[in-house]
Amino acid sequence: MNPYIGITDFTDFGQVQEMLRVFNAHRSHESNRVLHVGIMMSHKTLHGIPSKWQNAFPPKDRIASIFSLDEVYNCLHYVDYDNNPDLWKSLATAISYGGIGIHALQLDMIWPDPGEIARGVRTSRKQIEIVLQIGKNALEEVDNDPRRVVERLGNYEGVIHRVLLDKSMGKGLGMDADGLIPFARAIRESFPMFGIGAAGGLGPKTIQLVEPLIAEFPDLSIDAQGRLRPSGSALDPINWCMAGEYLAKALQLLA
Repeated sequence: MNPYIGITDFTDFGQVQEMLRVFNAHRSHESNRVLHVGIMMSHKTLHGIPSKWQNAFPPKDRIASIFSLDEVYNCLHYVDYDNNPDLWKSLATAISYGGIGIHALQLDMIWPDPGEIARGVRTSRKQIEIVLQIGKNALEEVDNDPRRVVERLGNYEGVIHRVLLDKSMGKGLGMDADGLIPFARAIRESFPMFGIGAAGGLGPKTIQLVEPLIAEFPDLSIDAQGRLRPSGSALDPINWCMAGEYLAKALQLLA
């Protein structure tokens, strides 16, 4: 399982090609890191329900074309914080829109039912990784206690492959890496097979925020979103010059 450096909010294939060019230009030959290509989809955009995000996310029928390169880590981020019914059906349908190039599905949800996840993936008949976002609300549900996080994660063994610690949840809030270390330690000790990632306000001017985590977990994956645009709002398009600068600095920091 290769660690990744992620950008979330790609909307067309040309952006993927340009960011891969930047990634390869700055990646050392010894590094096993891959470029994470993140695309957003929500329960509403999947089902054609009006949403403020419908102009920020790419149309669902264009996702497969964006996931056209096999040398990157193509990850569809599925958002549903409202616990809508028939999750397995939605996941199976969402995965289908990823086409043959999809490598992973990230669940931006609050402790979704692991049985529903497994059923959705099984129904899709795709061999993909599942990334579980553990965000601010998920942590609050377990009283921000690393031991209770580990207890909840026990239900997901055999279902998920990676966890992403993300208190910002796309809002560009600065990462408190020291505060995430106890959670990363507990997860690594209890589930050494899980890949661990972190996100939260990372960008070209804030990549140093992750340094305390990297010092202890050199195989940490990272993802960036909100801080890749001047406004800091994920409703606005990514500034790809900022994204390229972020990649260059991240690859310098993360061997």
